[in-house]
Amino acid sequence: FDIKPHNVLLDDNLCPKVSDFGLAKLCKKKESILSLLDTRGTIGYIAPEVFSRMYGRVSHKSDVYSYGMLVLEMIGARN
Repeated sequence: FDIKPHNVLLDDNLCPKVSDFGLAKLCKKKESILSLLDTRGTIGYIAPEVFSRMYGRVSHKSDVYSYGMLVLEMIGARN
């Protein structure tokens, strides 16, 4: 849940690589159950469902949300 500009590195060919998998979790199910007490990441890049079940269950879609926030930041040229 921590896909953000600081975690995207460029190799010698300027090909982006995602880094910093310290918060990554490998789950056997399509959707996982996370405790809100275990929630970590960077505010602004964490999907709403990670904080509140009112928005749905946590799944791979949470990473897509983080990626979307990264793309929006790139398009807007924010630092």
